[in-house]
Amino acid sequence: MAFGKIIFTYFEGTWHKGDVPIMRAADHGSWLGTTVFDGARLFEGITPDLLAHCERVNRSALALGITPTHRPEQIRDIALEGLKLFPAGTAVYIRPMYWGIEAGLLGILPKEDSTGFCICLEDAPMPTAETSTTLTRTQYRRPVLADAVVNAKAGCLYPNNARMLREAVAKGFGNALVGDANGNVAETASANVFMVKDGAIFTPIANGTFLAGITRSRHINLLRGAGREVHESVLTFDDFDNADEVFITGNLSKIMPVTQFDDTHYQVGPVTRMARELYWDWAHSNAD
Repeated sequence: MAFGKIIFTYFEGTWHKGDVPIMRAADHGSWLGTTVFDGARLFEGITPDLLAHCERVNRSALALGITPTHRPEQIRDIALEGLKLFPAGTAVYIRPMYWGIEAGLLGILPKEDSTGFCICLEDAPMPTAETSTTLTRTQYRRPVLADAVVNAKAGCLYPNNARMLREAVAKGFGNALVGDANGNVAETASANVFMVKDGAIFTPIANGTFLAGITRSRHINLLRGAGREVHESVLTFDDFDNADEVFITGNLSKIMPVTQFDDTHYQVGPVTRMARELYWDWAHSNAD
């Protein structure tokens, strides 16, 4: 089900208005879950890191054993053409997608060079600078590469994220702070996470249990470029209990402050505000 009210879908070489059918009942993707996607953004007339997202969707496809059919530059150019279909000023979620079509060995392997492709564009307002969220612990954890395709942005990973969010919402929170297999903090159910203590910035080290996001990397580089100390470290839940500031980063909101983690409350502090300002300044001065 779509979340936008204005939708355009690129499928089989043509832009279509609306949420059009793209998969058949016997497609490998609909039957066995070989689907990958990526998410980029149009907001305020810019599409920051669009090409990087298009590059990653191809890497995700290869991780699932399905063959990409478009070069990243082609995906970017098709998306930019589709964005012209929206009214000026619309904020849009950009979602290129691949899925397996035919089955190979035992019906389980996806067949090489049998790949579906589309791009779905949906209107999706950007959260305002005043928007924040809250976090809570969850009983569920991020898997490791030996157990799941955590090196891809794969649709089959998201039911696990969904049960984390369902638990968090049932407890009255906006999102879940999620542990890895060792019980250390990995990310939230939907985004990467940062914390600030005594002016230093920390984020969980990329240990193969979660995607170290494109927006996460962008924030790290911008903050370091501004002279701030950023550590990629093993972090515990106690570290977040004792943090001064917490914020999350991802494509949907780019950055969002956290005001509560279970019984711990935070202010929206100077580092969080600085990170947002740095990102917006960079995005507008390096518009695709």
